[in-house]
Amino acid sequence: MTDNTHAIVVGNNGGPEVLEWAAVEVAAPGPGEVTVKVAAAGVNFIDVYHRDGLYPLKLPFTPGVEGAGVVTAIGPEVTAVEVGARVAWSGALGSYAEDRCIAAGDLVEVPEAVSLDLAAAVMLQGMTAHYLSHDTYPLAEGDTCLVHAGAGGVGHLLIQMAKARGATVFATVGSQEKAAVATAAGADHVINYAESDFKDAVEEIAGPKPLSVVYDGVGADTFERGLELLGRRGVMVTFGNASGPPPPTDALHLMRLGSLYVTRPTLFDYNATRSQLEQRSDDLFGWIASGELEVRIGSSFPMAEAADAHRALQGRATTGKVLLDAAG
Repeated sequence: MTDNTHAIVVGNNGGPEVLEWAAVEVAAPGPGEVTVKVAAAGVNFIDVYHRDGLYPLKLPFTPGVEGAGVVTAIGPEVTAVEVGARVAWSGALGSYAEDRCIAAGDLVEVPEAVSLDLAAAVMLQGMTAHYLSHDTYPLAEGDTCLVHAGAGGVGHLLIQMAKARGATVFATVGSQEKAAVATAAGADHVINYAESDFKDAVEEIAGPKPLSVVYDGVGADTFERGLELLGRRGVMVTFGNASGPPPPTDALHLMRLGSLYVTRPTLFDYNATRSQLEQRSDDLFGWIASGELEVRIGSSFPMAEAADAHRALQGRATTGKVLLDAAG
């Protein structure tokens, strides 16, 4: 067992106050597993959904599905990863920890040109932006898209990827500060929803139903107005619930609006194979190393202060990525 290590533990579902910093033991890695000294863990809305019970998990648990660190021990049958390797992961629960045991197959190696903080910052949100723009609706020249929360972790990266693929990008934000972030990322038109209705603002610029696709991680507050902006056979991609789950909609409603499509994708289904995981991480790390993709780390909290990180995220008081520093 590993002594003197700590992790965030959720014993009961609830608000940020249920995130408890506790002494824990980490078992020696079993077959196919490794132990990682965590450098940083990403904070994401899925962590909030796990914490409050919207996405139920067996209690108690350690939250966090994304992080990066250094391999410190290797279990039997592990051949592809060595002690000392710099690695990152997404999708494997338990990242809010100083040390963790994880399946070697969930890891990707991080090139020396990419810091562990940046690697931790893109493993979920970066890969999400990648599959949204490259696979769920593969953007191309001539497409027009709307990215909600354009200054957030996914939004900031998605704007950049959408522009790289030749799309015209509308983005929504909640403040002038966030508008500057979305504009710097390359958005063609930035709408502050605190000042104007985003549907009216989009149509004032581009006319009725101008969009090919809406990328909506906000949910309840934006879903229906987003549908009304889609052109014939347009695609609503609802991938998050920051304001609550989107309302139910029926097939006839989608027909009347122009034979629309609605999809609720997950990273798990778009990284279902090892080759998909490697392709996306290779692209992301390559773009970061070359300077083609800017990763904005907006806030970093000591891991023991995960509750404050959740409050900031839910309060929409952040831009870019929120990280937990395991050494902090």
